[in-house]
Amino acid sequence: MSASVLNWSEGGEPHSVRWRSEAGSAPPARVQVADDTLSADAAYRLATEGTGLLWRGDFQNARLLLQALARRTDRKPRKAAAPAASAAEGFYKHRQAQGQRARVLGMLLVPVEGDYAIALRRAPDLRAACAEAWGPADGQASVASLRELLGIVGAHEWRKKGVEIPALGAGRRIHAHYGVFSPVRGEYIDLVARAPLPASTLAFDIGTGTGVLAAVLAARGVQRIVATDLDPRALACAHDNIERLGLLGQVELLQADLFPPGRAPLVVCNPPWLPGKPASPIERAVYDEGSRMLRGFIAGLAGHLAPGGEGWLVLSDLAEHLGLRTRDELMAMFDAAGLSVLGRSDVRPRHPKATDATDPLHVARAREFTSLWRLTAQ
Repeated sequence: MSASVLNWSEGGEPHSVRWRSEAGSAPPARVQVADDTLSADAAYRLATEGTGLLWRGDFQNARLLLQALARRTDRKPRKAAAPAASAAEGFYKHRQAQGQRARVLGMLLVPVEGDYAIALRRAPDLRAACAEAWGPADGQASVASLRELLGIVGAHEWRKKGVEIPALGAGRRIHAHYGVFSPVRGEYIDLVARAPLPASTLAFDIGTGTGVLAAVLAARGVQRIVATDLDPRALACAHDNIERLGLLGQVELLQADLFPPGRAPLVVCNPPWLPGKPASPIERAVYDEGSRMLRGFIAGLAGHLAPGGEGWLVLSDLAEHLGLRTRDELMAMFDAAGLSVLGRSDVRPRHPKATDATDPLHVARAREFTSLWRLTAQ
């Protein structure tokens, strides 16, 4: 998280407080104090020019203003843009538009007290949600974008509710912490729950996230699972879930960049499926800059498989349909790493975007499969 400072002038006096941004966004260079008298059109003009709007009015009115800014940002241009020359160009234009939208909506700013209270009229109590995302309050006042603050609230509610995972048994749930990808795309879990186990003695779960795949393997009877992740938030989340499910006796959590020491008869990895730079912590589960994790897993897999062992790579082919990676490139990675394909199971994604014809990436999403590749050392 960015630990920079936001500066502005108010009442003729200079002010400076901590700037909070989980996405790592720089604080606006220009800041104007705003309240309920500011019109949505004026706010939109200032935000598109890069001026931060430090809100001093009613909190619920700020939420309404954010919605109004979103409507203006999402308006179709009068002149239609030229169609993309390729799927990849369309994807990059989509990402560019997403980034611009996030920058504009991120210009509506909210002051946060040192105990995470919001000292605005009709502001809800967000202290528990902020503590989950930012850690214990340290008494230092700060400013954050309202959009990011509402994202923290949404993550807090998802964490309380959790996601039911049928493969773990009726009513059993996984609870995602802030910044850790929630297992709402159940197809990859189903693939791991159904694939034939090569052994039930030991498995490695690489990039465990919420711990859901480690829990599924434990529920399937794997005696010991070593689950790794580089992100402390993910490890804390996985520990909470594994403890809640009563599986701490079977699952060991380890902070590591990809593999733990040793070899196992089963090594599982569900890496981010799109090569690209993540714009926020939660996007690290979707975007893998330079395909670093995918390439690292494939390159190191043979050296961490026990004789006759299998590596399960769970991967969407959306990148292929977007022109960001070809199937031949993936197969070449396998070959260069000394891996053979034992088999592959495919499933169609069930998430809402897969059938949303208005989604900018609909053509690619309509062709997407998620696959479990069963790999072994040559």
